[in-house]
Order: sequence, then structure tokens, then C-alpha cells
Amino acid sequence: QVQLVESGGGLVQPGGSLRLSCVASGFNLDYYSIGWFRQAPEKEREWVSCMNIRDSTTFYVDSVKGRFTISKDNAKTMVYLQMNSLKPEDTAVYYCAVRSFISVQDMCLSTARERDYDFKGQGTQVTVSS
Repeated sequence: QVQLVESGGGLVQPGGSLRLSCVASGFNLDYYSIGWFRQAPEKEREWVSCMNIRDSTTFYVDSVKGRFTISKDNAKTMVYLQMNSLKPEDTAVYYCAVRSFISVQDMCLSTARERDYDFKGQGTQVTVSS
């Protein structure tokens, strides 16, 4: 059974850090690009970072460059999103999602609608507030 499960969200003050985790099971991540997208209330979904598991190519959208880092474990079953210098505008539900046979740039520049990924997790809430 294909499954993506996110964890690590929470409440953090502006300037703080969080690390999100995404555990993948039921399929081989080698054939996928994996990314994190977020959805804030009354806003469109937005990709923040994508990674090709096989060659570790990464892509970041401008709003998170220099603050967020996507990485994976050696077993290629977990993907992380390290988020530093968090801002209130980073508040959203964060999802990890996968799509096969797509470059990380094409994935991260898509709309993050259901047609733009093959599977996604249930999401984890990140709230940045003082």
C-alpha cells in the first residue's frame, strides 16, 4: 500500500526552526521526484521544495531559498524539510507528495493541484506566531 506520512509540524515563534519528516512506504522512491507543498487558508497551494531521490537534485522556490533545506536519508525512505528563520507567512499545512518521471524544476513550478502529483500525505500543520 502506497503511503506518505508527514510529521514534525507545530507552533514556533518567528525566527524559529522546525524539521518536517515524510516517511514513504509501499513504493520505490528511486523513480520519483518528491516535494513539499503548502496550503494556507484562502491561498493557492504552493510548492516550496522538490528533490529527485536518485540524483539528489533539488529545487527551491524563491520565497524559501536560503531558509529551507530538503534532504533524504540513505535508505531513501524518509525525506526531510528543515525550515529555519521561519516567518508568519510560512504558516500553512505542509504536504509531501511524489510524482514519477518529472524533473524537480517542472514539479516545483507546477500548481500542486491533484493532477500535479501521484500521491500525497495527510499534511502537517506549521504555525509561525508570537
